[in-house]
Amino acid sequence: MRILGIETSCDETGVALVETADGSAGALPVLRAHALHSQIEMHQAYGGVVPELASRDHIRRVLPLAHTVLTEAGCALQDVDLVAYTRGPGLAGALLVGAGIACALGAALDKPVLGVHHLEGHLLSPFLSADPPQFPFVALLVSGGHTQLMQVEEVGRYELLGETIDDAAGEAFDKSAKLMGLGYPGGPALAGLAQHGNAHAFKLPRPLLHSGNLDFSFAGLKTAVLTQATKLGPDLQDRKADLAASTQAAIVEVLVKKSLMALQRTGLNRLVVAGGVGANRQLRAQLDAACAERGVRVHYPELHLCTDNGAMIAMAAAMRVDAGIALPNRDYAFDVKPRWPLGAAAEA
Repeated sequence: MRILGIETSCDETGVALVETADGSAGALPVLRAHALHSQIEMHQAYGGVVPELASRDHIRRVLPLAHTVLTEAGCALQDVDLVAYTRGPGLAGALLVGAGIACALGAALDKPVLGVHHLEGHLLSPFLSADPPQFPFVALLVSGGHTQLMQVEEVGRYELLGETIDDAAGEAFDKSAKLMGLGYPGGPALAGLAQHGNAHAFKLPRPLLHSGNLDFSFAGLKTAVLTQATKLGPDLQDRKADLAASTQAAIVEVLVKKSLMALQRTGLNRLVVAGGVGANRQLRAQLDAACAERGVRVHYPELHLCTDNGAMIAMAAAMRVDAGIALPNRDYAFDVKPRWPLGAAAEA
């Protein structure tokens, strides 16, 4: 089965083709081709994502990217067996673009379609890597506005262990970067600057680190960064790398320790890290070291698949169909779910 995946939940347009191994028990789907367009340059002038501009850009990009993917995979459009798309969560207008185009393609080709949960795509994206995980595992989802710890038994069986009660880790990176005048996108800029700073230069809070639960809170950290930047005044420019390094250290420490706590409580010895913040080198280094000491295997998506992409959507669709928990349909009337808890994905 050939599955065309379309991702348009926010500011990246992704299209990919995944092929399942029919009749091969236990064989994972294979990524044949994928293409991605980032809107970063367009949104930089505004310091963040402008939803209307994002939607309009998706309209321009999806079909040319699909053509590129099919050409690279040596596959004709008529040979696609299923069209998968991101149904939510995300920006409503952006989601509608992908859903509308996917359902139009399905109707034109008389092929089934399937709406996929964006976070489930991230969650299952490490199965596209050279070192795919095995069920069950604990998952740390750090994607954009989401920071969650999940216990994953199998495809479609996800138990929420903890989540952010305010700002997510990605938002803490981006908002702190903006306070330092680092521009957009802030997270990668802050992480890059942090490499040249002293992570112990400033004592910043680690919110909820000792709360006894697995929830997260990063709004207080952002406020502390603002307070420190204000205190520095004109000296901020000379101390910016130190403040960036200290901020990153605080975020990473919370993510690492909460992940280890989740592993201990569940008794599992496998951790999956997915989402854009999962590409952070300091987070990977500290998780790798801490988990190695405890005999825990850690799995990540390939770096180029950490951001939003069509490959993860096609992969999630393939794995759901293979597990028998999703039935593609030819009802081309569609809706989107800008807010959609991951735990409800199995019921959709």
